Amino acid sequence: MTELTRAEGLIVPPGGGTVIHTAAQQVTYKVTGEHSRVSSTFEVVVPPGFDVGAHRHTRSEELFHILDGELDVLAFEPRVLSEDWRHWESMSGLRAVRATPGTVVVVPPGCPHAFANRTGRDATMFFQSSPPSDHERYFEELLDILKEGGTPDPVAIAELRVRYDIEQLTPLRHDA
Repeated sequence: MTELTRAEGLIVPPGGGTVIHTAAQQVTYKVTGEHSRVSSTFEVVVPPGFDVGAHRHTRSEELFHILDGELDVLAFEPRVLSEDWRHWESMSGLRAVRATPGTVVVVPPGCPHAFANRTGRDATMFFQSSPPSDHERYFEELLDILKEGGTPDPVAIAELRVRYDIEQLTPLRHDA
């Protein structure tokens, strides 16, 4: 892809973009830092058994839009941190929800958030991260770690997340 000019935009057709695929998930880069000063945009297929684990970013703002399937999601600071984010509750009474197609989740910097596919079929979401580029490199390196399948190496995941402004609050899991 080429850098955009003021006179030319970017049109990504259905099925277009660069695909990175492992047993853990499939990520299609739709708009990268090469094309936008504002955000990176991805289409993510989340297989059954994948749990990104609760985490937060100090700099990044994210947006998730569920396109197909269902994901358990949360986006709030819990009263008490525990190993299973599905049981967290916010000071105002928010709890994790089952997000269905059309659900949009906005995550400001510093806000704990998580998603997991606890169903028997793939879920697909539109994912946008601002500022761009960090998540592009993060996905590439994460997918390299996960391509072996099975339980991910917790030390490798922890080191990767620190490099890319991710404070992991509960473990990433993938039940293949």
